[in-house]
Amino acid sequence: MWVFSTPEFWVAVSFAGFVGLVLYFKIPKIVTDALDKRADSIRLELEEARKLREEAQAILAEYERKQRDAEKEAEEIVRLAKQEADALAEETRVALTESLERRTRLAEEKIARAEEQAMGEVRAAAVDVAIAAAETVIAKKMTPAASGKLVDKSIKDIEGKLN
Repeated sequence: MWVFSTPEFWVAVSFAGFVGLVLYFKIPKIVTDALDKRADSIRLELEEARKLREEAQAILAEYERKQRDAEKEAEEIVRLAKQEADALAEETRVALTESLERRTRLAEEKIARAEEQAMGEVRAAAVDVAIAAAETVIAKKMTPAASGKLVDKSIKDIEGKLN
């Protein structure tokens, strides 16, 4: 009886009872099943995280491609705008040059007409002065008898030209 009174005996009995209960209620299987479920859920979460990472990388690559395309398009737009601006500047230069040439030509023509008109006016004035001077000279030197002969001769000349 002395075996039943020692604490080691009761510890051994308790331990054996505990192991028996654990095996009887299949607690290790429950624990391993719970751990397996937890491992499976972690595995699924890791798989989902990997898929999300791959999707994120694909989206990032797509946006980087779109950014490169947008940059190329922007460069092309700038290049075309520069070409159009250069072409417009050249057209404007040509139009301005033509306009200046046309205006210069018109001004020169106007000056030439004004010179011709002035020369005509000077000639007319010179003719008027010459006629007035001739009248004065003729009036002083011409006698009435010579004047009558001149008028008669002029009339005969006109009759000859009219017939």
